[in-house]
Amino acid sequence: MNGGAGDAANPVELIIDAHAEIGEGPLWLAAENVLVWVDITRNKVHRYDPASGRNVTIDVGQPVGAAVPRAAGGLALALQDGFATLDLRTGRVEMIADVERDNPGNRMNDGKCDRAGRFWAGTMAFDERHGAGALYRLDVDHRVEMVVDDVTVSNGLDWTPDDTAMYYIDTPTGGVDVFDYDAGTGTLRGRGRHVTIASGQGHPDGMTVDAEGYLWVALWGGWAVHRYSPGGTLDRVIDLPVSQVTCCAFGGPTLEDLYITSAAGGLSDEDLSAQPHAGGLFRYRPGVRGRPAHSYFG
Repeated sequence: MNGGAGDAANPVELIIDAHAEIGEGPLWLAAENVLVWVDITRNKVHRYDPASGRNVTIDVGQPVGAAVPRAAGGLALALQDGFATLDLRTGRVEMIADVERDNPGNRMNDGKCDRAGRFWAGTMAFDERHGAGALYRLDVDHRVEMVVDDVTVSNGLDWTPDDTAMYYIDTPTGGVDVFDYDAGTGTLRGRGRHVTIASGQGHPDGMTVDAEGYLWVALWGGWAVHRYSPGGTLDRVIDLPVSQVTCCAFGGPTLEDLYITSAAGGLSDEDLSAQPHAGGLFRYRPGVRGRPAHSYFG
């Protein structure tokens, strides 16, 4: 089904007209050839099979900011109360590490695993209060370490192909920052600005890095995904038929499909009339490949 955007030769496809409140975190499970994604505030983990077109949901009982594959089987989750595991066969959720559980005004948001199997995810206040969140690292022994504090809306992150730097988005700052990254210890230093989103182009949300080292950034309020070069130059704009574009990730057997999530939450009736597929899951084939998702080793 054509979503009505992209470009004439290569349109964006609407895959699931899900009307997600806050669709987020698409992630390709290569072992099963399925896409996992979440609807944060509806407490749902989705599992989409492109071969059959079937999309199955699991209610995990609390807001879920991210889901990643777990080497031992199933998924690891970033939930409101902290990190957990999910058995996809039974739907059982088991908490493995608390994160800000004593602060009911906060929840976990976007997250991803590094090559060493550590799970990184951040927090934010439900009311998006300035500086209320942080970025955390869950090690394979289930220990949690705060790695960045004074965060407002912890969002997309990913690493350079050579693992020497990590990109990170705190949405209200209006851009993508970059840290020097020690892959052996999982430590960060030397934060700097890598990309600044121009005024009026939306707010940076989720992101991914492709096999060529280019950044793909979803723009909340921007009706688009932008691709930036490793040097930070805007390389390409992918237009979407929805305003609240939340995240993107490569999938498919050859990692040539860019899956894009969106949100319908907070839109007025007039907005929803103008963008009836808000909250949908979209797919775009950009002619480049992504990189395999890393699993949590704990």
